Amino acid sequence: MTATGDIGVRHEQVRAAGVELHVARAGEGPPVILLHGFPENWTSWRHQIGPLAAAGFSVLAPDLRGYNLSDRPAGRELYHLRHLVNDLAALVRHTGHPRAHIVGHDWGGIIAWTFAGEYPEMLDKLVILNAPHMQRFLEKVRRPPQMLRSSYIGFFQLPLLPERALAARNFMLLRRIFTHTPVRKDTYSADAIEEYVASMARPGALTASLNYYRANIGSGFALARKVRTQATTLVIWGERDPALGTELLERLDEFAPRVRIHRIRDVAHWVQNEAPHEVNRALLSFLAE
Repeated sequence: MTATGDIGVRHEQVRAAGVELHVARAGEGPPVILLHGFPENWTSWRHQIGPLAAAGFSVLAPDLRGYNLSDRPAGRELYHLRHLVNDLAALVRHTGHPRAHIVGHDWGGIIAWTFAGEYPEMLDKLVILNAPHMQRFLEKVRRPPQMLRSSYIGFFQLPLLPERALAARNFMLLRRIFTHTPVRKDTYSADAIEEYVASMARPGALTASLNYYRANIGSGFALARKVRTQATTLVIWGERDPALGTELLERLDEFAPRVRIHRIRDVAHWVQNEAPHEVNRALLSFLAE
């Protein structure tokens, strides 16, 4: 299914912060680590891995802990951001380089923001795709419209019910995420959706992915909200994201003085899959500077 089969993708298991992570790897050169979000896996970057490798980068696209072929430790506290950023630090060390470019979407973006604050010496350039800085998010979520957009986070705090809802009727809600929330309705092929569903149907996978929300609602978000970074930063944003409003882009230079923002109209949350060519142009131009 993936558009990466002709570029020599290699699959590795990397020992991270108490877990083994599955990593798809391609290319040689300065490392770029691609972090996916909920409810995806490494194939979220199917359109970026080849162009980045062809441009002379070593690309690592892990399954985050709890997802797909990576370990799924039991216990929600093991999905706290301090563990997630330590996983990322282990991946940087695995590259053999002192620093890496970090690219994150959704939860991967929250991890990337937090890593920038916790491990600045290991970060080269930072790229965020439709993932808020937590300080701005926590300001905006206190009132509409972001409060309404984020109501699902409260639902995800409940025990068992979210797992049952997402798995019901052969994962109907999960399928609808990929078929109904993109603006461009042909973003995900039927095969791609089936791969995502199969990944989330693995034993314990739904609970692991939901534990990202459950473990971080307090101290995890507090860790992320204090991040300030001097790294050169690019934020790519699909403006029709139904979950994250464009007001989250306001005054980002307070947290990242060297930030630039690339807005993409008429795409939603899944920006690297909805507008892969524009994302790739922006990403490659930024990393090549």
